[in-house]
Amino acid sequence: MTTTVDLDFDRCYRALQARDTRFDGQFFVAVRTTGIYCRPSCPSRTPLPRNVDFVVTAATAQARGFRACLRCLPDAVPGSPRWNLGADLSARAMRLISDGTVERDGVGGLARRLGYSQRHLTRVLTAELGAGPLALARAHRATNARILTQCTELPMGEVAFAAGFASIRQFNDTIREVFGVTPTQLRARRRAPTPAVGADASSDDSPVIVLRLAHRRPFDAAWLGHRLAAHAVAGVEELVPDPEGGWSYRRVLDLAHGPALAVISPADGYLLTRLEHLDLRDLGAAVNRLRRLFDLDADTAAVGEALSADAVLAPVVAAAPGVRLPGSVDGAETVIRTMIGQQISVAAARTHIAALVARLGEPTGWPGGWRRFPTAATIAASGAAVLTGPQRRIRAIVETASAIAGDSVELHAGVAASDLHAQLLALPGIGPWTADQVALQITGDPDILLHHDLVVRHAAADLGLNLADTAHWSPWRSYASMHLWRHRLFTPTLATPSPEEHP
Repeated sequence: MTTTVDLDFDRCYRALQARDTRFDGQFFVAVRTTGIYCRPSCPSRTPLPRNVDFVVTAATAQARGFRACLRCLPDAVPGSPRWNLGADLSARAMRLISDGTVERDGVGGLARRLGYSQRHLTRVLTAELGAGPLALARAHRATNARILTQCTELPMGEVAFAAGFASIRQFNDTIREVFGVTPTQLRARRRAPTPAVGADASSDDSPVIVLRLAHRRPFDAAWLGHRLAAHAVAGVEELVPDPEGGWSYRRVLDLAHGPALAVISPADGYLLTRLEHLDLRDLGAAVNRLRRLFDLDADTAAVGEALSADAVLAPVVAAAPGVRLPGSVDGAETVIRTMIGQQISVAAARTHIAALVARLGEPTGWPGGWRRFPTAATIAASGAAVLTGPQRRIRAIVETASAIAGDSVELHAGVAASDLHAQLLALPGIGPWTADQVALQITGDPDILLHHDLVVRHAAADLGLNLADTAHWSPWRSYASMHLWRHRLFTPTLATPSPEEHP
């Protein structure tokens, strides 16, 4: 019996015995007697301890010759929160691999973004995760292929190239090796509850993809909807409430091969997601960015348990189990929007950003007037004529856009939060408040205390908390900040926030 990385065998086996869904995606169960790997909650008979290995990635299991279980579909689970929790090389690499960096730029491109040689990167990933970057990317392609195979009626040849395979033969071989069936057999095994949308198409004749993006419970959909509605910018995104208290969120995703429209609504244990106008080569990146936007891989039960150890914070956490961190689907957009929002109300910021999108955003041509958020290069060239407000702020935004367009700052999920924070503070017009907000959204780091934010400071004062004494909240201070935000804004007995507060 062996383990990979820092997995504790006894703890993992107890989770397997309990079929505990909280651990789905945090590790995988490789069963030697069957040659199959599963999620911990797989309903199949629990194997004996002597027949089990626990591995941290699906790629590790695949590299050892194990096939994915077709009963529990271990790739259809929330991802591991360890990739956001850690700032080490393997965690940062996993974030970029999930975004499709290897498919777009190769292992060389991945290594350059991380600042290491290919050889060193491969050695570290193999030692720590049991698989190198090519194997990890192969597992990513296999998941994309399964989604396209089971959620569309596309010909298998189109599925193969859309999923990132170099040839149909490579696609066929990978599906057989990973799932133990042919692509045609895999399609025949799709489950009825997952909508099949091959006959449906968006206005440009591209297929519509409908997916279920799984998350761990608990999940605070109400707070998430509130935040999305408060910050939604016309032309790029909108949130539509429904009569039963739910919501549907739509936004444009700017991807490597063109824009797509994502339509998302919360359901029981997942977000029902519809992707329209999507170049299928961008499927994996679209899914990854939506997962990061909604923080779907978080282990909110572990977060709640840890923060509840603080007697003062415990009632605040108990009032809102499942609060998530705000994420980012585009680093440059996040920086520009956050800079525009400095020292003004959320409503005013939304108005200014919408005006920028209306003047400089490229129309998509889809019904509804959707536009792409202006690129950094466009804002650098034309922003001074469009932006309004103090000239000092306008110059700072334009100069920062120019720096982003010139690749002077790393705005991707693979950068360490501390490095990104330092790079942002070196840009004109960016102070600690903006750097904190941007670093949290782009990297998903769970331990950034937003102590420069007025909402957080006022909430702490309401509760009698000393923000200088919060080391015991680590490594979950980002989530503590979200809970303080929510407490301040959702508690009727508290004073109405001032216009400068940023919910």
